This record gives sequence, structure tokens and C-alpha cells, in this order.
Amino acid sequence: MAHLSDSEQEPICSARDCRETARWAVVWNNPRIHTPDREKIWAACDVHRTTLADFLSARSMLLRVDPLGA
Repeated sequence: MAHLSDSEQEPICSARDCRETARWAVVWNNPRIHTPDREKIWAACDVHRTTLADFLSARSMLLRVDPLGA
């Protein structure tokens, strides 16, 4: 789930030490421990969208990347 800032209630990027507003939902599932219908979400800003998706894709866990709020 997206992290929310206390002051603005906007989703914050899940990348380490990033405090930017998230614009993307990086949807993933670890098939070794999750059932196929389970979806986990990392929130991503524009800068970290690709790196978070690439990290999950390299591990065969990336399902898709959606715009937040869509």
C-alpha cells in the first residue's frame, strides 16, 4: 500500500529515502509465498517508477505498473 504523508495525505514513493509524491502503482506478487490472486503495491514517483519495476521484473514478481488513482 502507498505510504501517506501526515500533512497532505498524498501517497509517498516507496523507494528508500524518497519523499516525493507517488504517481504510479507498481503491482507485484511473489509467487513463492503469495497466491496468484494476491497483489502487493509499491507506490512510485516518476523518478523511481522504472527502478522499482526493474527490480521486481528481474525477480519475476512484476505484474504491472498502473497510474495511481486510475
